[in-house]
Amino acid sequence: MQRTLRNRVLGAATVLAVATTLASSALIANAQTTDGGTTGDGGADEVGAQALPTTYQWESTGPLIGPKPDATHDVVSAKDPTVVRYNDEWLVYNTVANTPEGHWSLAFTHFSDWSQAANAPVTYLDTNPNIGSRYAAAPQLFHFAPDDEWYLVYQTGPPSYSTSKNPADPMSWSAPKNFIDETPPIVEENSGGWLDFWNICDDSMCYLFAADDDGRVYRSETTIGEFPNGFRNTQIVLQDTRDLLFEGGAVYKVDNTDQYLLIWEAMGSNGRYYRSYLADGLTGQWQLQAGDQSAPFAGIANVTFPDGKWTADISHGELIRQGNDQTMQIDTGNLQFLYQGRDPSTDGMEYSQLPYRLGLLTLKSGASC
Repeated sequence: MQRTLRNRVLGAATVLAVATTLASSALIANAQTTDGGTTGDGGADEVGAQALPTTYQWESTGPLIGPKPDATHDVVSAKDPTVVRYNDEWLVYNTVANTPEGHWSLAFTHFSDWSQAANAPVTYLDTNPNIGSRYAAAPQLFHFAPDDEWYLVYQTGPPSYSTSKNPADPMSWSAPKNFIDETPPIVEENSGGWLDFWNICDDSMCYLFAADDDGRVYRSETTIGEFPNGFRNTQIVLQDTRDLLFEGGAVYKVDNTDQYLLIWEAMGSNGRYYRSYLADGLTGQWQLQAGDQSAPFAGIANVTFPDGKWTADISHGELIRQGNDQTMQIDTGNLQFLYQGRDPSTDGMEYSQLPYRLGLLTLKSGASC
């Protein structure tokens, strides 16, 4: 979710600069490798793996989840979703912003089928006394199997997390703790701040990825045994222009392989879109896979809207995972992407007031190597 990093910490939004026209882009990917563990299957259901396509064609629903104001929550948007399947329901946590203050917080909804999403109940996490009215945004939900604990990762300024035994109960989340209390020197030396945190683990290590809204992807690491403590060795693993590596990133294990997929939001001349990279292992070198605005991982150039085009942005979202654990494994045979979009006529509004809604992409076709 785009804001200046200072204002992310303060919970106030800034106006998004108009995206510039992108030239064809070569990867400036000085991926740095560190010592890590071997990758593993992570406990997800075994399925037959198939190669990721090299080009993608998606179909989008209309808006499925939107803001639901109530007497104490004058919210104007639903954005930055995280989603898992749990006890035959979809659990969705997302960011909301209110008006006129532009205060950022979290919300929860759940439903059995996507057709029920629009009418599903919403709980605002500021009603959980452990979380309260603090600034909170950009959630990620997963089950940490080694400890049989659920984690809700989000930003409160620093990378934070709450824990629960029941992710379907928004009132059960603990008060936030920080993965890392002090901003690492390498972040301070560059943009000065980081955001949109994403955790993923292999058999022996956990990695915390982050953006800086200025063309860098950071990665910190700890061991499975130390998690959620001990994050260290923060380094830049990808670097490009601000527009090409902006924010809203995520990393996934390609089903039953040692290959990983990194997707990162970019700013284009005709809207937000996602670029993709592949690596052999979480400390491997990231190689650009689908990066052109005209042929992205997901963007307006390769998305159709059977019910009518409602957004020019394919923005901050999350792939539907094969399971719900810390390995973040995806099923390449059934790719879906829950994302935020908005009416293009709202361009120019103050960022926190942009009326984002959540829609679902389904991969329809793609060309493989």
